[in-house]
Amino acid sequence: MSHAKSTKEATLISRRDALQMGAGAAFVSFGGMRIAFAQDKPAMGTWPAGSQGDTVYIGAAVPLTGSYAVQGEDERKGMELAIEHINTNHELMKKLAPKINNGVLGKKVGFLSADSAAKPNQALQVEQTFINQHKVIAMIGSTSSAVAVAMNKFAQREKILYMAGISGSNDTTGKDCVRYGFRQGVYAEMTANALGPVLVKQFGKNRKAAFMTPDYTYGHTTTESMRKFLVEQGGWTMVTNQVSPFGTQDFSQYLTNIANSGAEFLVNVNWGRDAALSSQQAKQFGLLPKMTLVLPYQIPFFAREAGVDISEGVFSATDFWWTLEDQYPLAKMFVETFQKKYGYRPEWGAENGYMSFAHWARMVTEANSFYPPDVIKQWEKGDAIPHLLGDFHYRPQDHQYVRPVIIVRGKAKKDMKNPEDFWEVVEIVPGDKVIQAPDAFGCKLGDYT
Repeated sequence: MSHAKSTKEATLISRRDALQMGAGAAFVSFGGMRIAFAQDKPAMGTWPAGSQGDTVYIGAAVPLTGSYAVQGEDERKGMELAIEHINTNHELMKKLAPKINNGVLGKKVGFLSADSAAKPNQALQVEQTFINQHKVIAMIGSTSSAVAVAMNKFAQREKILYMAGISGSNDTTGKDCVRYGFRQGVYAEMTANALGPVLVKQFGKNRKAAFMTPDYTYGHTTTESMRKFLVEQGGWTMVTNQVSPFGTQDFSQYLTNIANSGAEFLVNVNWGRDAALSSQQAKQFGLLPKMTLVLPYQIPFFAREAGVDISEGVFSATDFWWTLEDQYPLAKMFVETFQKKYGYRPEWGAENGYMSFAHWARMVTEANSFYPPDVIKQWEKGDAIPHLLGDFHYRPQDHQYVRPVIIVRGKAKKDMKNPEDFWEVVEIVPGDKVIQAPDAFGCKLGDYT
């Protein structure tokens, strides 16, 4: 082989190599050609290939079928609205992420979504397809914490940013936390520490409660956080804990055990359609209103699906309720724009999806980079950043957003001012008052690269 030929081959660079080196590369002139050499940012995950074109993509795996489908669709609508607002410089999004400019860093944001059915394996398959076909630079969605925990591990392995979306398990930013995962919603420990004092004040100490628990990480950690607070702070007794599989249709065997337990309260930790069905069947069994129903989480659309006769008087914790628009200007903007587009007032799943995307856009534009470690380190600065309810911060130690917990109580039908006026806000509890220490649940974030 001639020297001339070997020199020519040495100076050529393939299109694929150029894409892999991308924006974080230096250019050196050699033989009349400009050749890209990566500096200190090696290719990782979908970077830099995923940010080379005129559009960057985010992939959402959300349940659109199954027990959590109604809640998943609401969450997806919030994400969809956020992407529209990012790409059009909407006034609300500009307040949350001021440096967006008809997209992020000169690129439009594309939104991909598909059904996870709240199943971890299906969610991973969805995201893997998005990676293969569109080189997504961030992932979102769970609605089931089993999915969130699986997605955390996947994101860390693939080195692609992941926002949990709806996930109430302590484990998501606890023992199963990862460097590449972030959560802006509240979760079991926060809700228990916010709701518990309200229950003890309202109903007194030394009461008897039966728990209904879905058999996965959300259910077990929520039940444990609620039990711990009520027992240690209120002297309550958990007389039985009935654990049922996700997607249960017939709760009769569990309700029979509860009926014979001597419980005064039914703490229903089930979620989505499982919560509605189990509560309706509890009423059919005569347990409600004989027992007082407590929902650790105000499940989106619960009152509509289970019935106002069941949700009336029920205390619950939530991330957001639309009547907060009366107190917070940004919440009002969100509720009005969402209602105009979709024809109903947003539930907290939609708020969660919207805010997750808003915070991602803020971090990317503040970091002025798509390189994952740069974006992560921007998140980890711990600066107070806007939310619909004020300015709060992410903890660098576990990537948890320290936002308020909203306590609500179900309204009687006669007190509803419109067909969506199901809940009244009774208290807004600051997040820093109810969150555990960053290392209390065993979080070890892992590596950047």
